[in-house]
Amino acid sequence: MRIDNRLLQYEEIAKAKAGQTVKPGQESANSSFGAILQREMAAEALVFSKHARQRLEQRSIELSGEDMRQLRGAARMAGEKGIKNSLIVMENRAFIVNIPSSTVITAMDGNDMKDNVFTKIDGAVIL
Repeated sequence: MRIDNRLLQYEEIAKAKAGQTVKPGQESANSSFGAILQREMAAEALVFSKHARQRLEQRSIELSGEDMRQLRGAARMAGEKGIKNSLIVMENRAFIVNIPSSTVITAMDGNDMKDNVFTKIDGAVIL
């Protein structure tokens, strides 16, 4: 059995996802699987604003790799629903995330969430 690898051009898939087309033989140097994987992973990365980093430090909030995975997943779910500014609640912590810029704006622990009013959000994800 022979498989035609030309049908599996990663660059074509990435360009199609971006709404562009690539003709066979016009693949760029960035068409390697690793390059595409790196771009996709970077697109899912969350950035913490200076304010959010300060709040994490002041409130002694630590995030494990699993916490970050859950936070990214929640941000992705919020984006799929069209949310622009989301409140994401994980256990006894809350984060305000600007979804279009993938930026965590602020972070709170359980004590800071009590009697707090959340404004300028248009959706919430509760894990």
